[in-house]
Amino acid sequence: MLTQRDENNESDAMPMLKKPRFSNLPGESSNITYQEHTISREERAVAVGKHPGFRGCTIWFTGLSGAGKTTISFELERTLNKLGIPSYGLDGDNIRHGLCAGLGFGKEGREENIRRVSEVAKLLADSGMVCLAAFISPFEEDRLKARKIHEAVRLPFIEVHVSTSLEVCEQRDPKQLYKKARAGTLQGFTGIDSAYEPPRNAEIVLDAGKDGVGQCVQKVLDHLESVGLLPEQIPEVPPVRELFVNDELKVAELLQESQNLPSVELSKVDLQWLQVLAEGWATPLTGFMRERQYLQCMHFGQLLDLKNTVAFVGEKDDGKEDSWPLTEEINQSIPIVLPISDDVKKSLEGINRIALKYNGQVFAVLSDPEIFEHRKEERVCRQFGTNDIRHPAVAQVLESGNWLLGGDIAVVQKIQFNDGLDKYRKTPNELRAIFAEKKADAVFAFQLRNPIHNGHALLMRDTREKLLAEHKNPILLLHPLGGWTKDDDVPLDVRIKQHEAVIAERILDPEWTVLSIFPSPMMYAGPTEVQWHARSRIAAGIQHYIVGRDPAGIQKPGSPDALYETTHGAKVLSMAPGLASLHILPFRVAAYDKTVKKMSFFDPKRKEDFENISGTKMRGLARNGETPPEGFMAPTAWEVLAGYYKSLQNTN
Repeated sequence: MLTQRDENNESDAMPMLKKPRFSNLPGESSNITYQEHTISREERAVAVGKHPGFRGCTIWFTGLSGAGKTTISFELERTLNKLGIPSYGLDGDNIRHGLCAGLGFGKEGREENIRRVSEVAKLLADSGMVCLAAFISPFEEDRLKARKIHEAVRLPFIEVHVSTSLEVCEQRDPKQLYKKARAGTLQGFTGIDSAYEPPRNAEIVLDAGKDGVGQCVQKVLDHLESVGLLPEQIPEVPPVRELFVNDELKVAELLQESQNLPSVELSKVDLQWLQVLAEGWATPLTGFMRERQYLQCMHFGQLLDLKNTVAFVGEKDDGKEDSWPLTEEINQSIPIVLPISDDVKKSLEGINRIALKYNGQVFAVLSDPEIFEHRKEERVCRQFGTNDIRHPAVAQVLESGNWLLGGDIAVVQKIQFNDGLDKYRKTPNELRAIFAEKKADAVFAFQLRNPIHNGHALLMRDTREKLLAEHKNPILLLHPLGGWTKDDDVPLDVRIKQHEAVIAERILDPEWTVLSIFPSPMMYAGPTEVQWHARSRIAAGIQHYIVGRDPAGIQKPGSPDALYETTHGAKVLSMAPGLASLHILPFRVAAYDKTVKKMSFFDPKRKEDFENISGTKMRGLARNGETPPEGFMAPTAWEVLAGYYKSLQNTN
């Protein structure tokens, strides 16, 4: 294997301009001369990636179909790119759509397939990329040739045997190829009627039938570090930035100090945003936004840096910047701000530290404050696309203070509401611990603010079945929104009871379902807000996010139509900046299938067999003491909902 030292000395061993002509094989042209690049690999490395030093190499994943080669290599690619190390994954199926489209699957075809891929991998590695080649490559001889192609030009070649057993691969069978091979309709399939020759001297051996994807990726990273292909110092960026003060003595000092500090009384919505910040859902924000981050959010939908101040063109800022390493832009589509009144603004002039209180109780201390104008009309037009005060969240903003207070916050206690639901209010770090305890190798989130019917549950079960093709234990994060919602939405306590009933009846399996409350207030800002809903869940360690029809949507005031185009939320998420680490899962429409008396995915070819039971119809059934069709909702879950609507009727 080539070491980093060998790479640095390669110019001593190789001529710089032209290589001599190689002896010709039969049928080859005799007029081909190899042209040597005129810049060195080290020069190329300066322009590629964030770290000094050349680290081009090929990591070759080999194993049976369904072993997990592509899944691991693509996750490794994602990880390397996050670290600022350019990489590219070559997948066997993808290559056969283009470069190797005309090749068969006999021995000669496979041999030529691997030869071509090896040459492409060599070029990528020579450019300074980490090339990740995921190919069954069943024959030892072909893999040895691939290695020699790299070694001939002094490029590292790392063979990774993904040794998942045939039994596990057959159980997975994501493409149903083993099934076809066993049935005799697919000839020459590796592992069934064509041999697979395991590597005898692979640098890395992975068992993706036993270990999760994350564990496998870490083993490869450990090897890359051991052979000098990772930079010596990569800034470690924790996935969650909590703003709690964990030192009890420091908490006591802050509480003592707060008695002599000016204070701002928070509304309940402000307190909910403080909880979002404190628990790390808005990582890496240090507190309520200063003007710099506010402008980045409103105009770019991203956090570009954590500097404290905005400077005019041609001027320098004050140089103050938070020490948290921000290695890439972060999606931040909605502002997290603290509005204050004119009177409060006057009382805070010249003050450096402020106590934040709710119902007279200190929850945090805000330092290095900045007060800037709350241009409310401009804000709502940008955030909501409307300034219609009949929109409840627009009204909330327009009725708030004329100024915004930003600054760093130190939170002195966990925010609880003592409503019987605090046990469900898990922080991102607490959820990560739960997923680790359950040995989850994938986590998918479903955000909702409505009761769950069996169509929702069908979608979640179907999603898990699809994830099982590549993962051993996908876990569902059932994550209802727990902050402020509009008056006619079902209250949080009723929704949680209804969700509990769905799980108790095993419509959703409690073994793979984690019910937790997401503390964010609702904004009904459509495609703008859905980016926040997806981005914030990354803090909890999710990799997959289910996006629905008209997410975070609302009816247009004074009209039966939706305010936002109902498909735009999903479309926006598919291309939103700063969400590359998240796999967006589309929402499939389910309706009541009258032919089988249960919720099924809608089939437009027989649309007359389906009935759409809307929220309005559901509320009407509940108020009238009627029950929905059998199979629409878990019976005990319906009882919870019906009881709530009856209580409303009695109150009215």
